[in-house]
Amino acid sequence: MSGQRIVIIDDDTSLRTALFRALDRKGFQVVTANSCREGEALAQSQAQLDLALIDLRLPDGNGIELMSRMKKLQPQMQSIILTGFGTIETAVDATQKGAFHFITKPFNLDEILSIIDKAISHSSLERENLQLKQALHTKYRFGNIVGQSEAIQNVLSMVEKIADSESTTLVTGESGTGKELIAKALHYNSGRANKPFVPINCGAIPAELLESELFGHIKGAFTGAINNRMGRFEMANGGTLFLDEIGDMSPTLQVKLLRVLQERRIEPVGSTKSIEVDVRVVAATNINLEEAVEQGRFREDLFYRLNVIPIHIPPLRERRSDIPLLFHHFMEVYNSSRNRNLSGISNDALEQLYNHDWPGNIRELENLVERITILRGEGEVRLIDLPDKYRKNNRTSVVSAAEIPETGMDFNSAVDAYENSLILKALEKTGWNRNQAAILLKLNRTTLVEKIKKKGLQPPTANA
Repeated sequence: MSGQRIVIIDDDTSLRTALFRALDRKGFQVVTANSCREGEALAQSQAQLDLALIDLRLPDGNGIELMSRMKKLQPQMQSIILTGFGTIETAVDATQKGAFHFITKPFNLDEILSIIDKAISHSSLERENLQLKQALHTKYRFGNIVGQSEAIQNVLSMVEKIADSESTTLVTGESGTGKELIAKALHYNSGRANKPFVPINCGAIPAELLESELFGHIKGAFTGAINNRMGRFEMANGGTLFLDEIGDMSPTLQVKLLRVLQERRIEPVGSTKSIEVDVRVVAATNINLEEAVEQGRFREDLFYRLNVIPIHIPPLRERRSDIPLLFHHFMEVYNSSRNRNLSGISNDALEQLYNHDWPGNIRELENLVERITILRGEGEVRLIDLPDKYRKNNRTSVVSAAEIPETGMDFNSAVDAYENSLILKALEKTGWNRNQAAILLKLNRTTLVEKIKKKGLQPPTANA
């Protein structure tokens, strides 16, 4: 119990001393006070109080009122009210206002120590839950979705606009682009953030079991249903249900899902009673649902019910300017979790990552960084540290022979035009990031910046 801090507030010196000694022997950090004024001052000055033992009648006030003031200063603090004048009405009042327990004096020391242990455990659990929620908010706030490209910034702008919406959202994108991360960002930046986020992969569960997973079942509904079971919709009540790979859902189940989305009620398998649910649904797929509708593989009415607000996540090959940021982000993650010390990546190695098409998208890049972090361990990642498929020379030849007209051509103008074309292509490929464009062109950054300035090159939006 080391580190748990308890305050004893009682004007009975002998009782304070007895409790202090008993709790000190058990390893608690104990502080004492003999009045409301001293107790409230401790709540203001202490970094953390896990439990307060408060006498009901203090020289300068009421212990229940003091408890209420202290809990405003220490929300996770538990309280036990002590009194020699206990009544049922007072006990009810104390518990209604947040007391963990109400004990009448004189009491058995072993009894109160047992109650204190339970109160401390409850306080620790509440504190851990609060820390977890704060960690989730931090992890999934918009700033921690890595990317500076226009493509991903457009996605984040959309997420920010609709996070507090109750509308059903359909997230589309290739496998590995981060669809679940976007769904979590929607949830943890909404008014439902303190309620459950429940994911389910519709493509990973056999069709005959998916209905039970979604809606639950009652005992005896089918062979093996030995108990009632709550479904994912009911688990997510008040929060968000993430239906991943919705395109793999069977036509029969699509009909039932449509009815749930329309009526906001579910019917467990084997039951004749329906249950009302308050759930925001975010669905995701890596297939083209519109094509699936045209081919008769997906219901048109369900598609439009899911596609109220669509969000499309671009593949990594369409946001190459984010590759350095993502590489360094994952490098820091795995440096920490694997106790390694990579310092960065060389320009020629980074160039090869730029030129790769990334069929596995961000998941592929993360797996690559994890592998390199483990095998390389420390220092700068070099070209030789990349697996063979990332080290292929896939750069195109510089230029094909130009056609020279019979009347001749201006050599300097042609070279200048081609140089402009190369620089613009590098800038477009990197989202107009001059550092990364310089890496692609194997130029010093200052040289590239001077050329851009001299030539008056500007992003397309700047010319609009």
